[in-house]
Amino acid sequence: MFLLKKYLSSAVFMLLLISCQHEIDEEINNTQGTIMNVSPLTSYLQRVAMVKTVQDNMIDGSSYCTIKLPYTVTVNNERIAVNTTADYQKVLDNINANTYDEDIVRIDFPVTMVYYNYIEKLIPNQADFDSLIDYWNLYPDLLSKINGLNINYPITITIYNSANQMASSQSIISDEAFFNFIKNLNDSQYISLKYPITIADYNDQTKSISNNLEFENAIKYAIDYCPENNIVTLDFEETLTKGSWEIPYFYDGSIKTTNYGGYAFVFKADKSVVATRGTVSETGQWESTVQNGVREVRLNFSSELLKKLNCNWKLFEFNNSEVRLRNISAVNNYLYFQKINY
Repeated sequence: MFLLKKYLSSAVFMLLLISCQHEIDEEINNTQGTIMNVSPLTSYLQRVAMVKTVQDNMIDGSSYCTIKLPYTVTVNNERIAVNTTADYQKVLDNINANTYDEDIVRIDFPVTMVYYNYIEKLIPNQADFDSLIDYWNLYPDLLSKINGLNINYPITITIYNSANQMASSQSIISDEAFFNFIKNLNDSQYISLKYPITIADYNDQTKSISNNLEFENAIKYAIDYCPENNIVTLDFEETLTKGSWEIPYFYDGSIKTTNYGGYAFVFKADKSVVATRGTVSETGQWESTVQNGVREVRLNFSSELLKKLNCNWKLFEFNNSEVRLRNISAVNNYLYFQKINY
């Protein structure tokens, strides 16, 4: 999960990264700068580039895979050839045509399933298909594709490898290429997107993106407003007050996640929050409000370490197993909570 620094000329980019590597580690969240494989923006970009899988949910029942075109289904005794994405509407129209029929979608096997990560698998029969869907249903809170934002390719990325102090650039021509590029990044690589980048939102409105913060805000907009990203509705406070949480990522001018290793946080309905590490516990306070349509979360601890979490956080996204908070400032700060033993 990554964020980006100011796009520099290659000479300045090399000079800064070679001579000031520690400073880069401390400043990876600059609005136009480099990102690495632990920066939040990177995971969001990879999820934007995932395979779109929700469009055929009425057929396969899963948001983590899709059936590769073309194939044939039978709905209410009518055979429907699904040759293009437009044919999904034919399936929906048949399902909605009568309130008294069974509306069971029967797939003509074999078919090829395409997973969200571009892996393909041949499914020969109904039993194997059912087993596959049962498998994906074990992970209902897997962070899936971010729909409603399409990148206009090609885009150019500058890469610096701190292990061999080499810089290069790469042209990315598709979502699949972008997804695999991010997947293959290692700990020693820093990347910088070349702006401007043009995107299209879920209303097919085009927009020019000039820096990392604009890109992140566009992704946030898609998460909040694209209906395909809001299939499941959850209550935030009810979710937060269930179970124990740990901190898998904390950025406050630099990555400080390890400072909070071993802590378990329990958020209570009375607005208290108990942070426990080993035999030591501290009780703080939490509150959540919605301001102008944006949910804010405030923490209040008193100890030297935990009070560094005190901030008026904005909710970026959440599900039953993860809560992601952000604070936009001169250097963006991030705090993630992850359900323990979920």
